[in-house]
Amino acid sequence: MNATLSSTNSGISAIFRSLKYRNYRLFFAGQSLSLIGTWMQRIAVSWLAYRLSNSTLVLGAVAFSGQIPSFIFAPLGGVAADRYSKHRLLIATQTLAMLQALILSILVLSGNIRIWHLALLSAVLGVINAFDMPTRQSFVVEMLDDNRDLSNAIALNSSMVNSARLLGPSIAGILIAAVGEGACFLINAISYLAVIISLMMMKLASGGAKPKHPHPLQQLKDAFIYSFGFAPIRYIIFLLALISLAGMPYAVLMPVFAKDVLHGGSATFGFLMGASGIGALTAALYMAARKTVLGLGKLLVAATAIFGLSIIVFSFSNVLWLSMTIMFFAGFGMMVNLASCNTILQTMVDDDKRGRVMSIFAMAFMGMVPFGSLIAGALAHRIGAGHTLLIGGLCCIAAGAAFARKLPVLRKMIRPIYIKKGIITEAGSAVQTAAELNIPPER
Repeated sequence: MNATLSSTNSGISAIFRSLKYRNYRLFFAGQSLSLIGTWMQRIAVSWLAYRLSNSTLVLGAVAFSGQIPSFIFAPLGGVAADRYSKHRLLIATQTLAMLQALILSILVLSGNIRIWHLALLSAVLGVINAFDMPTRQSFVVEMLDDNRDLSNAIALNSSMVNSARLLGPSIAGILIAAVGEGACFLINAISYLAVIISLMMMKLASGGAKPKHPHPLQQLKDAFIYSFGFAPIRYIIFLLALISLAGMPYAVLMPVFAKDVLHGGSATFGFLMGASGIGALTAALYMAARKTVLGLGKLLVAATAIFGLSIIVFSFSNVLWLSMTIMFFAGFGMMVNLASCNTILQTMVDDDKRGRVMSIFAMAFMGMVPFGSLIAGALAHRIGAGHTLLIGGLCCIAAGAAFARKLPVLRKMIRPIYIKKGIITEAGSAVQTAAELNIPPER
């Protein structure tokens, strides 16, 4: 029994091992509170847009206005992250996001909100996020004393996001039904104080003399050459972009399924998103428990298939419990896919290019979603939400199959980088290669 308890404690310690670093602990605590408000606002914006317009086309357009800035401005955000203090940039972006939520809450609570207000303020937040996301992603490594814990910290970030994804939509659904969307926006504005305070409490080592940087446009050009000139980075970005374009907009259409297919209200919407959040949280904890990056390629392919198949099955469901079950698997597949892409990229990129590469990651992940949202809204208007999700799911499965064909070659290209960085050893590489080729070990 003692051995079992020791094993359990060891497993839990492994999952949360990055919390031993003070700065990361502060970041984790502040973001955990703030992200609940963020998810509440996301749900409230979608519901408010659909309530005001009763149009899937407008719903897609509002989502587009909030997400397209990530595609346009994320590269500039990456350049800023590589040139300036990531810590100060994050304080600035979080403060601006707090002001955006506060203005939105005032408009809604005063009864003066209009669709164009919603679209404009969503676009403002999109610009802020374009600078925040690559900075936040690349800042993780600066909060750790040992880079070998980077993959765990990335996975814990995902668990943090998806704990909020679980709580936020459920709370939002109840609050919207009880007092309206304005309360969600106000709570989100207040929640930003948690992460701003946590950032200000951090103790960061001085970076010494600032290195001389080339012109920002040259830095931008170098980042694209570096990212798209190396096949593993290129194919991971392409896979993520395709999934974001075809599959991620399922969340935008969720109010339609909640109201018109399942004949529910905002609470039903919250339950569906909450079920997806439980699946994503489960996936994030699973990824945090992993102790090696080896095998992530195959896991990435499997997760893509699970995600695509889930939204295909969901498109046919008209029963709430079944739809929630399917959403669990959709959330699981989506999060394993995203965390795997993030981990593989961050563990193989050069440190001085990390911010810019993560900005291209943001373009692929967040930047393609607005195009997908706009297309999904227009398609749903013409052929129905169910058929739209069916097409999206099939596209995801096809993208995963294409990536699987390239995987053996990509793995060989990544392995020398991992050996050079000490992530794997020559001996471990040989064992992994033998396992992949089904060569029995020497006796």
